[in-house]
Amino acid sequence: MSTLERLGLAALQRVNPETAHGLALRALNAGLGPRSGPVTSPRLSTQLAGLRLPNPVGLAAGFDKNAETLGALAQTGFGFLEVGAATPLPQPGNPRPRLFRLSEDRAAINRFGFNNDGAEAIAARLARRPEGRVVGLNLGANKTSADRAGDFARVLATCGAHVDFATVNVSSPNTEKLRDLQGPAALRALLEGVMTARAALARPIPVFLKIAPDMDDAALDDIAGVVTEAGLHGIIATNTTLARDGLVSAHKGEAGGLSGAPLFEASTRVLARLSQATEGTVPLIGVGGVDSAGAAYAKIRAGASAVQLYTALVYGGISLAAEIATGLDMLLERDGFSTVADAVGTGRGDWL
Repeated sequence: MSTLERLGLAALQRVNPETAHGLALRALNAGLGPRSGPVTSPRLSTQLAGLRLPNPVGLAAGFDKNAETLGALAQTGFGFLEVGAATPLPQPGNPRPRLFRLSEDRAAINRFGFNNDGAEAIAARLARRPEGRVVGLNLGANKTSADRAGDFARVLATCGAHVDFATVNVSSPNTEKLRDLQGPAALRALLEGVMTARAALARPIPVFLKIAPDMDDAALDDIAGVVTEAGLHGIIATNTTLARDGLVSAHKGEAGGLSGAPLFEASTRVLARLSQATEGTVPLIGVGGVDSAGAAYAKIRAGASAVQLYTALVYGGISLAAEIATGLDMLLERDGFSTVADAVGTGRGDWL
């Protein structure tokens, strides 16, 4: 991390978290972030559902909700980017305050509620995205929609021509009853609509499903079965959690989804269980507590073909992506792996 970035992070820690996030996006667009491009090497270069990635370290949805910072983010160390979540219509989300730092826990709690500019505005920005970078979109549903399941397909139809993958997000805890759509019957119907919209695209793209960490083994087995039946291309494990075990920060009791370091173990166990349930046939993306090369490596060895991070950037800065990718390359070399793909799932048993 540069001195400038360290000073900037320290300043941002002194202001309201949501205000700080907006300032961080403006700073990136002003050219104050890293500009060296994605870290890569023969070991780090990999494929995810047919997508060629320079490295397997991705930016999770939520950081650039409205696809306003893609030009700057494309110059950072990330191997791929995910924007959104986008809903068919613009919506303001939940009342403020809705984002809380838990500095002592290296975590955050948010209850944003899918605040975004709407699919049409986001599609227009995605149409101007930088070339040569893998960019995906997180699909969401409007809070007041009479057909939330259909919203996901509508967003894909609007934006799908401008992205390389799409993620069905039925796991946010901040839209009432959204997680009900993770049930097998509801999920099958929802995914059928999404896959129909995908088939209508001039360039059909991979579709992933993002799931919650608060699921038992039986529910995970159901998810694995539905994903396979629907022909999806991967699972992102996991979204934020409602659990609050072991937290010490003052804001630990706030409503919303918890992300960051405390989520690492639970999300990695879910990842390993899905790897077992799918027998390694479905690409998995590991999210939750990825704040170091060691954490990324653990996710990969638990079964992830790639990882994503967001909350760790609050504490480690945007340069953390390059640091993680570089460190991951060293760990792969240390353990004798020629490629990322060779390491996937090799430590799964440690989490089961």
